[in-house]
Amino acid sequence: MVAAPPVVLGLDYGGTKIAAAVGDLAGNQLASATTDSGGTLGAQASFARGISMARDLLAAAAPGSQLASVGVSTFGIPFDDRVELAPAIEGWGQLAMGRELRAAFAGAQIRMATDAKAAAQAEARWGVLADRDPAVYLNLGTGLAAAIVVGGQVVSGVNGAAGEIGYNLRSAGDVGVALRERALLEHMVSGMALAARAAESERGGRQLTAAEVFAAAATDGELDGLIDDFVDELAFHLVNLAILVNPARIAVGGGIVRSWARIRPRLQHALRAGTPFPPELVVARFPYDAPLLGALAMAVDAAQAFQAPQQHTINIGTLS
Repeated sequence: MVAAPPVVLGLDYGGTKIAAAVGDLAGNQLASATTDSGGTLGAQASFARGISMARDLLAAAAPGSQLASVGVSTFGIPFDDRVELAPAIEGWGQLAMGRELRAAFAGAQIRMATDAKAAAQAEARWGVLADRDPAVYLNLGTGLAAAIVVGGQVVSGVNGAAGEIGYNLRSAGDVGVALRERALLEHMVSGMALAARAAESERGGRQLTAAEVFAAAATDGELDGLIDDFVDELAFHLVNLAILVNPARIAVGGGIVRSWARIRPRLQHALRAGTPFPPELVVARFPYDAPLLGALAMAVDAAQAFQAPQQHTINIGTLS
């Protein structure tokens, strides 16, 4: 009886949903699934929900196969014993993510990254940032972050926080002010921020989502102006990032890309007017699921890196 081939698992923890995908060692998807994050139940419950969904998916899609590796993307910066900069779900920062994952998937190689960096890796390997060097991936969804790609590799930073532009200073008045005492860029430019700012206006008592704000802005001058302010502040920081990096291309992903026709012209104009060498500005090839694909790519890399030394040892032994 021929043994079932090994598989890899990609797992993406988001603030509102969790997604998983099972693939072969070449990264071809065999099956995928999504579920609500259950964030209101707390960090441990949300984490456990993702593990349970992933195990069910593995059992259904690859019964009898060895799980070679697991790649995980998440909001915040994951470490073995914690997740830094992760306010979306209460208690997520105290989650010992690396240790929990190794316990859940014993024997499998584990790799972790922020959602934006995982998304950038997927776009650099299979998407619109392939062979574009350097490049920038902008994640414009519930939160705000960027990732820089140089030589086909995503820049991590010494603490894993490269590209966390959601923490940018918004004005000279922010200089020297502690993080907890100032309004972060993400508090003003993100899907969450747009919904919150719209709620400050009288909207008939109904809380609008970011998507609903964009839809309503077509006939609501106040909301339309709010979106202009939103895009202009984003453009200010994107232009400065483009001046710093001088990228060949900027790819934009995340839920707000659904309103690309509304935001692209102002971003494009700002880049052309404000940078010495304007980069291309495009929608990501995987605008909504790049973090999951990036997690799968990490799993493939981990499996290949683990197998290569073993194969080398076997070959030497055979030759001797």
